[in-house]
Amino acid sequence: MTDSGVLVLNRHWQPIHVTSVRRAFSLLYVGAARAIGPDYSLFDFDSWASLAVVEHERRVIRTVSRVIQIPYVIMLQLYDRIPRAQVRFSRLHIYARDGNRCQYCGVQADRSQLNLDHVIPRSRGGRTTWENVVCCCVPCNLRKAARTPQEAGMRLIRQPVRPRWTPVFRPRGALPEQWLPFLSTTSASYWDTEQVEELEDP
Repeated sequence: MTDSGVLVLNRHWQPIHVTSVRRAFSLLYVGAARAIGPDYSLFDFDSWASLAVVEHERRVIRTVSRVIQIPYVIMLQLYDRIPRAQVRFSRLHIYARDGNRCQYCGVQADRSQLNLDHVIPRSRGGRTTWENVVCCCVPCNLRKAARTPQEAGMRLIRQPVRPRWTPVFRPRGALPEQWLPFLSTTSASYWDTEQVEELEDP
C-alpha cells in the first residue's frame, strides 16, 4: 500500500498536490510538514511515529524497531500558495471542455456515441492539441472525414481552446475517503473519474 499517494495541503488547509509516501515522510522528518490525524490534529514526525497503529491498518511502514502508519494527508508548514497547473490533454478532458456536445451540429450525446475530431486532419499536418481537437458525433465525424471544416461545408460552433481549469490532483483509482473533507464536492467527483491519455480517433 506504500505506493498510494499522500495529499499535501498548504498552511491554509488548501489542497495543492499529491506526493509519494517517501516524499511525505521526508517532509515530516525534516519538519517541513505535519501529519494530519483523523480528528484534524497536527503531528510532527516523532509524535506521529509514536502513535499506536490500528491492527487492521495496511498503510504502514515497517522499520527494524517499529511500525509507523502512513498519513493520508500532510500540511506544509510554510507554503501558503496554490500552484498553477495545466490541464492534462486527454479524451475525457476534451469531452468535459465541450460538454459532451458535437462541435459541428451541436447534438449532446453519451460519450459512447461521440468521437474526437482533428479540425485540421492529421493527414494535412494537423496536430493533436487542445486547439485542434474537438468533440464530434459519429455522423459529423464520418461526414467531415479527412477534410477541413470548410472543405466539408461545416462550421465549428466555437473555436477549441485550452481549458482554464487548474486541476492539481492526479491520483490513480478512487479518492481515499480521508481526502474528501479537504476537497470540494466538484473536485472530488472530478478526480474520481478515469483519466485517459490515449487518443485513437482519425
